[in-house]
This record gives sequence, C-alpha cells and structure tokens, in this order.
Amino acid sequence: MSVLPKILAINGSHRKGKNTEALLLAVLEGAKEAGANTKLVELVDYNIKPCLGCNRCLRKPQCSITDDDMGRLAQKLLGADGIVLGSPVYFSNVTGRMKVFMDRTRWLYLSKSMLSGKVAAAVTHAALRNGGQELAHLILERFFTVHGMVIASSRDPEGEVFNSGAMGSLFQTLESNGHIVWRRSVEEDELALRECRQLGRNIVRLIKQVMESRTT
Repeated sequence: MSVLPKILAINGSHRKGKNTEALLLAVLEGAKEAGANTKLVELVDYNIKPCLGCNRCLRKPQCSITDDDMGRLAQKLLGADGIVLGSPVYFSNVTGRMKVFMDRTRWLYLSKSMLSGKVAAAVTHAALRNGGQELAHLILERFFTVHGMVIASSRDPEGEVFNSGAMGSLFQTLESNGHIVWRRSVEEDELALRECRQLGRNIVRLIKQVMESRTT
C-alpha cells in the first residue's frame, strides 16, 4: 500500500483527557508503529442532535438534520480506513453521547451501506473489574456488524491469550479487610494498554489484508 492507512479514533467519554482517551491513544500508538496516519476525535467537542426517527434516510443516504456537527463527523468516518470507538461504562452500556452518535449514522447504512468494508474496533473502560465493559464492547461490535465493517481483534497473532478485548479497569486488588485498592488511572493497567497497542497494530494489518483482497 503506497498510501498510509488512516485510523480514526472516536472518544465517547463525557470527559476529555481521562481513561478512555488514554486507551484510544494507546491504540493509535500501536497503529502509528505499524505505519498508519492517526487522528483522535472527542465527541464532547461536537454538537450532535438526537436522531428524529423521521426515516427519511430509508429513501436516500441523507440525514434530515443539517444544523449540527454530525455531517463533519460523517465525512471523517467516510475518509477513514479504520474506525475505533471508545466508551467508558457509566451504567452497563456505552455513554449517552456515544449512543446518540451511533443513532445518527443510520443514514450511512439504511439505503446504502457506506461504511461497509472498513476495519473497526472497540475500546471500553469501567471502574470495576467486571463493570460492564464486555456488554458495552458487544454493543459497539454489533454496531460495526450492522454497518458491514470488519472487526479487528486485540489478540497478538503470535502470542498468548491475555484478554478477550481492549478493556480497562481502575480495580487493582481487594485487601484482606475487604477494601478495594484502586488504580489512579488506566495508565497503571498494563494489560489494557498492551491490548490496545496490539489492537492498533492489528487494525493496520487487517486494513492491508482487506485492501489486498480487493486488488486480487
């Protein structure tokens, strides 16, 4: 591939510079190492109105809402080869901000599958060790599947299995007195950061495979 793959990471957190951003930056770090151009987008910086459910996009690939920032975000999605969505878990799900963004992509698939074939991946984070990360992951991956995207894994193809995905936690350990010891940030979660960096490398590898399959 003569042109470097373009990886777009989208942070669905309501707070910039926190744990989900750290995980996404680790993904982009791995992608850069593998030779990609990368960009991080913070949804909190954009005005995204909720979907109206008007179903106008059933007839043609166009959204009836034109006075917010979703059009700009859609162009970023269309211009990317790989898309990474990251969300903290506030209550067993992706954030409300991420869900509104997901809903507003309906026009990109209802009458024409415009994101089909792009490589995608999910990153999630919660305070608890089992705080809903896997469920949020499944929701994001279902979103990718509906759009016809190819989902990348965080598994090192030549290494051992350490986790089922790029998921972070602030839970460190439980003391004998029952008190939880918390990490100060996900940057102390070495496993999560490792999975994210490997995920970034895997995204680039998968993009190259998809591109090669289209030319043979």
